Amino acid sequence: MSLIIAGERSGVGKTTVTLTLLASLCRRSQHVQSFKVGPDYIDPMFHEHVTGRACRNLDPILTSPSYVQQCFARHSQGMQYALVEGVMGLFDGVTPSLPLQRVNDYASTAHIARLLDLPVVLVIDCSRLSGSVAAIAHGYSSFDPRIKIAGVIFNRVGSDRHLQLLKDALASLKLPILGVLHRQDNITIPDRHLGLVPTAEIPQINALIDRLADLGDLCFDWERLLPLLQVSRETPPLVPPLTKGRGWGRVRVAVARDRAFNFYYQDNLDLLQQLGAELVFWSPLEDTGLPEGIQGMYFGGGFPEVFAQQLAQNTKTKAAIKTAILAGMPTIAECGGLMYLCEQIVDFAGKSWSMVGVLPTTAVMSGRLTLGYRRAVVLEDSLLVSAGTTVCGHEFHRSYLTSNFQQPLFQTYRFDTEESTGYEGWGNNSPYLNLHASYIHMHWGACTDIPERFLKRCLEGSIPNV
Repeated sequence: MSLIIAGERSGVGKTTVTLTLLASLCRRSQHVQSFKVGPDYIDPMFHEHVTGRACRNLDPILTSPSYVQQCFARHSQGMQYALVEGVMGLFDGVTPSLPLQRVNDYASTAHIARLLDLPVVLVIDCSRLSGSVAAIAHGYSSFDPRIKIAGVIFNRVGSDRHLQLLKDALASLKLPILGVLHRQDNITIPDRHLGLVPTAEIPQINALIDRLADLGDLCFDWERLLPLLQVSRETPPLVPPLTKGRGWGRVRVAVARDRAFNFYYQDNLDLLQQLGAELVFWSPLEDTGLPEGIQGMYFGGGFPEVFAQQLAQNTKTKAAIKTAILAGMPTIAECGGLMYLCEQIVDFAGKSWSMVGVLPTTAVMSGRLTLGYRRAVVLEDSLLVSAGTTVCGHEFHRSYLTSNFQQPLFQTYRFDTEESTGYEGWGNNSPYLNLHASYIHMHWGACTDIPERFLKRCLEGSIPNV
């Protein structure tokens, strides 16, 4: 058994409740595993900071329903407690245009609950509610009989009188109240243009987690919650590894990881290592050159726009990256990584900062949010994918490029319709001999040929370190 934390909508405090539960659980056990529904990168950073263990994303669009089940089983093994944080409202999903599964809530928290056969705790924002809380709880608990609502957690409760009104309203439903969090400013997590501020940028993060743990010790009905959170002691099914090593020998890959670049799916990194890669984590912000002896580079997403001045000032590192890419070093650059390889980044204040300069375009920050799942049809062979194949990915950014893609990698479509969203991505057409640069984030869990292809190219295209 495990438990899913769901919300009646976005913004009700799912992440705060989840972190409070995790922080308290980690005082009880060192064997706590967390999961996050959907493609998000930032919430899992908070989970990992609390538990000391990488959070795993559960996303049947980026992977597959069977992969979600295997991922949950694989990473729950040997754990005492497991907790899944949902996404948006409980039933908020998509209706795929492809014949995957004709359900209106595909990839929703409810869909994951059905796939994993897990009970759900519903978080309700009570800041502007009293008697209406019963209608909300009744509606969610009766909407889909396949979903077991184990109880509710009241968030942002005001006075004791307010709490009593909520309890009285819910009494007739016989639905357990598993926790009550009162309104308080000292547990608020700061946010900005793409959601929460990452943990690496919050100096007081440890003090915040301690406050959440203290709160969790007092505000939850642990007698009821702990049995729900405990991982089943039954013999789990044998779950195969993500992939098997190919005996290629050591492939040394530089992975940019610092405050500017930190959007990575842990499963992708695991796949590279299982296939024989030695991952060398380094910082384009702090280091004055590339790691020695590398055969490939991986720049994940993140917030290069926030650290544009510091990135711009690190001229030695920028020059080394440009030289390596133009010499043919296999390189993956996703979203923020793509922006870093441009000639410039124009920040929200309108100031331009010089970047690596491999791509003949400028990334301009904008108030417009580009968000959603994409089906991407591959137009030509590239570092990661073959022409004619279709991959699923996710976009989440507030920037645009001033120049069109030259010989684009993808024609992209909304996942839930046949509507094209345009052309996207730079590939290995000259002079970008071994480059994959795209706004689209991909999870490789259901496409292990992607990291295999990358590492094979790293071996074939090895060049002297520059």
